[in-house]
Amino acid sequence: MGLEATLPADGFMTTRLTSAINWARRSSVWPMPFATACCGIELMASASSRFDLARFGAEVMRFSPRQADLMLVAGRVSVKMMPVLQRIYEQMCEPKWVVSMGACASTGGVFDTYAVVQGIDQYIPVDVYVPGCPPRPETLIEGIMAIQRIIDADNLPRDPDGLRQPLGITVEPTYTPRPIPVGISAASRA
Repeated sequence: MGLEATLPADGFMTTRLTSAINWARRSSVWPMPFATACCGIELMASASSRFDLARFGAEVMRFSPRQADLMLVAGRVSVKMMPVLQRIYEQMCEPKWVVSMGACASTGGVFDTYAVVQGIDQYIPVDVYVPGCPPRPETLIEGIMAIQRIIDADNLPRDPDGLRQPLGITVEPTYTPRPIPVGISAASRA
């Protein structure tokens, strides 16, 4: 009683390539947490069993920027941390998105000092702002759902003539396999 029941008798379904790719991207967002303060506790709570961020395909927290496509900046960012944050953002794979979580990351919060950045959007592009001090886990989940809506609206790349550019999904091998030096047989060891 699943997808098989809704398919026609001939057993295939049609869709647009854009929709299928965006569905796959939306359903497998890998966040890179950059949590520095109390917002980090709420970020951790959103992945717990009570709030279950896994329902939205974002439970795989990646601590390597090369494996992440969503940066979650949770908490205040000092001036000394900003170059690190920018370096992590630059190392993330494309397409990438940023969520600014809480008042401190979005505007500096109550820390109106020379040492705290007054909004990370001055240094890296922010896609979604999650309000609160600290925001509740439900609010963060709503922010991730907003990122998923952004991904759904994304289109495939096109050249100036309107033709679809290749996605580069298939990677050709960079080596030629050698032949096996010893023949393989299914003979028993007797």
